Amino acid sequence: MSDVETAAGGVRVGIVPAADGKRRVQVCAGTACVFAGSLKIFEAFEREIAAAGLADQVEVAIIGCHGLCSQGPLAVISGQETYYPKLKAKHVERIVKEHLVGGTIVDDLLYVEPGSGERIACWHDIPFYAQQTRIALRDVGVIHPERIEEYVARGGYAAARTVVTEKTPEWVIDEVLASGIRGRGGAGFPTGQKWKFAYSSVSDQKYLICNGDEGDPGAFMDASIMDGDPHAVIEGMIIGSYAIGARDGYIYVRAEYPLAVKRLRLAIAQAEQHGYLGDDMFGSDWSFHLKIKEGAGAFVCGEETALMASIEGRRGMPRSRPPFPAVSGLWGKPTNINNVETYANIPWIITHGAAAYAALGTEKSRGTKAFSLAGKLVNGGLAEVPIGSTIREMVYGVGGGIKDGRQFKAVQLGGPSGGCVPAALIDTPIDYESLAATGAIMGSGGMVVADDQTCMVDLARYFLQFTQNESCGKCVPCRIGTKRMLEILEAITAGQGEDGDIERLQKLAATIKRTSLCGLGQTAPNPVLTTIRYFRDEYEAHIYDGACPARACSALITYHIDPESCTGCMLCAKKCPVGAISGERKQTHVIDIEVCTKCDTCRQVCRFGAVERLTGDEVAAVSVAARRPA
Repeated sequence: MSDVETAAGGVRVGIVPAADGKRRVQVCAGTACVFAGSLKIFEAFEREIAAAGLADQVEVAIIGCHGLCSQGPLAVISGQETYYPKLKAKHVERIVKEHLVGGTIVDDLLYVEPGSGERIACWHDIPFYAQQTRIALRDVGVIHPERIEEYVARGGYAAARTVVTEKTPEWVIDEVLASGIRGRGGAGFPTGQKWKFAYSSVSDQKYLICNGDEGDPGAFMDASIMDGDPHAVIEGMIIGSYAIGARDGYIYVRAEYPLAVKRLRLAIAQAEQHGYLGDDMFGSDWSFHLKIKEGAGAFVCGEETALMASIEGRRGMPRSRPPFPAVSGLWGKPTNINNVETYANIPWIITHGAAAYAALGTEKSRGTKAFSLAGKLVNGGLAEVPIGSTIREMVYGVGGGIKDGRQFKAVQLGGPSGGCVPAALIDTPIDYESLAATGAIMGSGGMVVADDQTCMVDLARYFLQFTQNESCGKCVPCRIGTKRMLEILEAITAGQGEDGDIERLQKLAATIKRTSLCGLGQTAPNPVLTTIRYFRDEYEAHIYDGACPARACSALITYHIDPESCTGCMLCAKKCPVGAISGERKQTHVIDIEVCTKCDTCRQVCRFGAVERLTGDEVAAVSVAARRPA
């Protein structure tokens, strides 16, 4: 199935046929799979296929992120599109001999659906994929990201050619406006309106910028698009350049994404060689030149004015607005900035029409949205669904539920600038307006799922620490205000909280949100405010009871071995790195709490559930004599 088709569950894509009618083995070479060893899997397939005498019949190719990152390294084989996850090099010989030579699928290497235990051969039938609707990700994990001919074979650059040779800038802007697409970088501003502003600005020079400075912890949507389907971003930028009248552009991507940088550079060179980029594109009189600017990893450079300062060679610090970039941006010229995912949607919108895109999503939030699913989920990875899908559908449908059968507690949406939505609001639609009502934001699409072992106070502290470290320091509310908030949170999680700390956090948060210069400071307090709003009882337990209900804050927990459960197997004593556990074989062991560093090793290795983490009044209930060696 090589064409985009509408199926139950939405738009899905198939494997790309190999050259000369060969069968094809596709090995995921997205960042996560590469780190997991997928390139060794690729080499093993090439070696075993050659040894089996199939080199003239079977091609081995790489693809970008296939999506289900928790199952990597993985490979997909053409025909029935058989999906082999969690591969090791030793598995490859069996797949080649039994599947490629013998024609029999290797059942014991197939994907196993959590819960049901069902083995699934075709990746389209795996619930994680079946419940998605892929537009921005339509070719990610499908085509070879370093071969322009594969992108072109799937209709790539046809939309750009049509726009540049047949349409007017006004037509393009009207089509994008009619689609209802909003910026996927976080703010959700209507993309067509943004293009219209830049188009209306009169200047001898305009610039178009792609913001690939994805910096949210746990977010990897833009990285996966850039290293899995770089030509979609370039084509979207070509269309945008023609619409606003910009003949020069930049892709701003952080240097920590070396795979994305490498494949973007190659894609730009290929597009120029084919006449799709540069002077007189597609035989027309339109020209657009594109460069890559590598960022140094500053989170604040995701803010558009700080990003432009970085491109200009200055320190990445935001400036006040107006003037807005559409009037005075890069080097004082009219500039339009959108993020990676926004541009990746544009060719599809032009090809299929604004109405087709607007038919997806909700009335005020059209289309689809890509999310990175991280945290305590069974299925962690990259997914795209219609906007308006609920948190429940994402967590339990696409995400497969919570690991180890634990309880869903909350989801952090929108990264460090977002907020925590509790389990009680699990049926909240994921759209801009509904999330704003909860105190969270859509953001760029990061979703970090927390289970019942997650301390929400500590989670708020983690995200605030991130934004405090990433503050550029230009304005006092962000530089000093977030520092004071962080100090209070650190005291609370260390068991040193005081009466009135919650109110002080709320007061500081209100001031920081109201007076900070840019979006980083204005949204930094969101994780704190939402955790206070929905989990105030946890803050109060830390402050007034000296207890961490989730048993996660090390300063508020004590390790104890339950004498009723301990079998004296001695494994915990052998594994303890500081020798804090003593006891004879087949006798109850005890932990010296004066020596214990609370590393949690003993609890993790105990096979009988004898090691407990006690907090608050539970500690007092266990006598000192029972917890210390004689």
